[in-house]
Amino acid sequence: MLCVNSFLIGLLVTVSIQASAASNDLSTAGITEFTAAYQAWDGSRFGAAAELFRRATTQAPTNVTNFYWLGSAQFHRMLQSANAPAHRTNEAAAKAALDAAVEALTLAVKLDEHHAESHALLGTLYGMKINGSLLRGLRFGPRVAQHQELALKHGATNPRVQYLLGMCQFHTASKPTEWQTALQTLLQAERLFAAEAKISAPPLEPRWGYDSCLTFLGRTYELLGHRKEAVDYFRKALVMHLADHIAREGLKRSSENKRGKNE
Repeated sequence: MLCVNSFLIGLLVTVSIQASAASNDLSTAGITEFTAAYQAWDGSRFGAAAELFRRATTQAPTNVTNFYWLGSAQFHRMLQSANAPAHRTNEAAAKAALDAAVEALTLAVKLDEHHAESHALLGTLYGMKINGSLLRGLRFGPRVAQHQELALKHGATNPRVQYLLGMCQFHTASKPTEWQTALQTLLQAERLFAAEAKISAPPLEPRWGYDSCLTFLGRTYELLGHRKEAVDYFRKALVMHLADHIAREGLKRSSENKRGKNE
């Protein structure tokens, strides 16, 4: 009996090690696909990355990193669908990706309640669910506040946490003082991104968001009437991410307004 038990324990350990290795391989492939999707801003490639991460979660269902990356891939897939240029918005695809992101990230914070970036993404996603509706605001508003509070509690020095908070502040702002609050949060995120960029990243560590933070800084400066700063930040964003059509449109708009003002 002792020999049988030892054999079964050894078998289980071997299977666990093999599953962990398979999960890491899938996650690594998923990050490669995610990075390519991000640079090209390609929704289908975000979908391919999400499928790789989904498969990784089946191999290692208690690994928070896999669920975080699955949620991140679906989050960006949603953004790509919702903000496609020339009004080619696929609302059904965007909603499906949003719901999939919420599901994955909810599992991530259940596995690790201290996972700051997952809380920050959940706060952002629930804010998007509100979408200006008073009734949805009553339903989802407390969740937005809860996840943002936990994100800052566990990751105040994380650039993506500050960037996502600033993005939420930008979208909910309606007057200059609120845009100034968003600006200060985004400037803090920019400083944290700059510091992070000087440190080499482990294979599964996230590094997305820097260029988008610069784009939102440009948009915030634009709303505040600071055209020169807006132009500068849109240009910085495009240097980092040439496919950022929001930065490109913002640069064109701000440059034209700046010329018109000088004429």
